[in-house]
Amino acid sequence: MLAEVIDWLQPQQGGLFVDCTLGLGGHGEALLNASPDVVLIAMDRDDEALAVARERLKIFENRFQTVHANFEDVAAVLGKLDVDQARGILADLGVSSLQLDQSERGFSFASKAPLDMRMDRSAGETAADLVNSLPEAELADLIFDYSEERGARKIARAIVRERQREPVTTTDQLAAIVVRALRIPGRWRIHPATRTFQALRIAVNGELDALKRLIPDAISMLTPGGRLAIISFHSLEDRKVKQSFLRESGRCTCDSGTAMLLLTQPRTKPARIATAAGERDEKIVCERCGARERVRILTRKPVRPSEEEVSRNPRSRSARLRVCERL
Repeated sequence: MLAEVIDWLQPQQGGLFVDCTLGLGGHGEALLNASPDVVLIAMDRDDEALAVARERLKIFENRFQTVHANFEDVAAVLGKLDVDQARGILADLGVSSLQLDQSERGFSFASKAPLDMRMDRSAGETAADLVNSLPEAELADLIFDYSEERGARKIARAIVRERQREPVTTTDQLAAIVVRALRIPGRWRIHPATRTFQALRIAVNGELDALKRLIPDAISMLTPGGRLAIISFHSLEDRKVKQSFLRESGRCTCDSGTAMLLLTQPRTKPARIATAAGERDEKIVCERCGARERVRILTRKPVRPSEEEVSRNPRSRSARLRVCERL
């Protein structure tokens, strides 16, 4: 969604932009090409991707800087660089093409590979560690919570049964276990193991927790009128982004009973909030869910890729772009 990102972030007038998920550098290159006055800080937790992107962006010389870091650490990264405000921040969530195409990373079940799935291979537990150590109930909850897989308990039971005979260590081994557990006959439009692999990847990389921290911190670092753009690739991510944007725009996201009770209480006065960019008045709407008026939502519904892009790049078919603007 390269053209859509540029349209919404509007880098043509220059300024400081942050790409929290640089990947192979496609979005970063487009931002830098938009204006000679654009300066880019680019983050990624994958050192291999950073190396590829640095080579791609070297023609821009001193207008970009790369940082090996998780996107949830955007505020800390900018603080260390003495940056207090940005005109635009981008996060393109999910797995990069580099990670999918390198079979040894274990993100795909298309070929036999170690069951790894770490975006940062320098630290953390692998997917194999989880499937071979978690109790059956916890494994079932993980698969259901992070993929909404209805057969999660069957899959967890089958994994535990298999690992009692031998450890589950490869992608093809896990995929076969899932297929047998779900007993789905015939050819599949979507492979039966897709949701299970998604759930393990999210758990291994802590993606939803990181997203929860990213959004409020990124908004705090935006200059008034600055924009935050997030591309998600599955409903769990998109739901998190939508709810966070609603809270940051002043919409209470508590359950209806709690919301009705809060409406009977006196409205909270604007609070003086200290941020890295200084102090700002922010109207706290609900102290329970954290709703406060800091942004204006620009995309009422998520922006989807064009038919032409999906035809050219089938991996983009599930992409959803949401954008908000700092008040």
